[in-house]
Amino acid sequence: MRKRVMAAIAAVVVLAVVLVFWLRSRGHEATDDAQVDGRITQIAAKVGGPVLKVNVDNNNAIGAGTVLVQIDPRDYEVAVEKAKAELADAQANAAAATTNVPISRIETTAGVNTASGGVQQAEAGVTGAEREIQVAQANVVSAQARQREKEAAATKAARDVERFRGLVQKDEISQQQFDAAVAAADAARASADAAKSEVIAAQGSITVAEQRAQQARGAAAQARAGLATAQTAPQQLQVTQARAAAAQARVAQAQAALKQAQLNLEYTAIKAPGAGIVSRKAVEPGQIVQPGQPLMAIVDLEKIWITANFKETQLKSMRPGQKATVEVDALGGREFEGHIDSIAAATGAKFSLLPPENATGNFVKVVQRIPVKIYLEAGQDPDHRLRPGMSVTPTVYVR
Repeated sequence: MRKRVMAAIAAVVVLAVVLVFWLRSRGHEATDDAQVDGRITQIAAKVGGPVLKVNVDNNNAIGAGTVLVQIDPRDYEVAVEKAKAELADAQANAAAATTNVPISRIETTAGVNTASGGVQQAEAGVTGAEREIQVAQANVVSAQARQREKEAAATKAARDVERFRGLVQKDEISQQQFDAAVAAADAARASADAAKSEVIAAQGSITVAEQRAQQARGAAAQARAGLATAQTAPQQLQVTQARAAAAQARVAQAQAALKQAQLNLEYTAIKAPGAGIVSRKAVEPGQIVQPGQPLMAIVDLEKIWITANFKETQLKSMRPGQKATVEVDALGGREFEGHIDSIAAATGAKFSLLPPENATGNFVKVVQRIPVKIYLEAGQDPDHRLRPGMSVTPTVYVR
């Protein structure tokens, strides 16, 4: 009799335990296939060069914008100055080419009017001759400017020769360098003399232009010759406009090159995109880095979440927003509160390097796991003790 009573009591206890376990387990789902995740930003060099300074070390806490690595900027500074000079040259050429467009348009109109015949042709010839005078006067001004430029260059070259003369006597420079300076001075003086001749020729062209103006008033034959020139004026205008457009395009190209050079100079100071902890530092001062070379990683401990790989049979009642608790092994089983943020769009196997292929017919049903993203409630980890990769045991309350 006593044995029956003990057996009955044991059966009741077992039944009670089973009942309690069933009541507790039916309202939540748990898994030990879970870990802490976070944002890990890989820092890489955008430009190459020798490393001058590394300002951080592994496990250092840094803020957004902190200069992590400084690459030698001297080559990139020279590139910026070169790009600025090329831009200035392109802008000057564009200004000159643009100025020629209205001049060519005026000449085209004048040529057509010249070709209208009769008195109008003769008057147009006079107008063209007077324009030649203006052009000749402009050429004189331009030639005089070139003469002043060549004279200045010749003076500088002569001074260089005198300065090098003392240096070659002291054997501080080679005789070849001195001979080159003398040759450069002779060439500069010859160029100055040629520029002076150009001024004289340009001044003479003014007189020639005035004579042509007088001849145009009584020479209808010259007007008929101008008709042939007038017929090609529209095409010449198109050529001038095309040259102006090409010059403007070169300006835009030079501006883009300058911006790229400035960006490359900025990239020599590698900065942190956000706050976090430095990890996996792989760069030292004096090392030569290449564009795209990984240097270190930044772990953002402010944005931490849990990736829990639940079995597909556990997802029947799971929904975003449901409450969850997370037990952290590394913290002695400490629990954190959170909620489901989202459920992955595919199983983990689908994103593996070699996803399973079941089309061959050799199919064995295996329960798949689907990642569930759980966000922790704010303010539970002020000391940032949670680190990506820690093992955790999340429990989701589905009821």
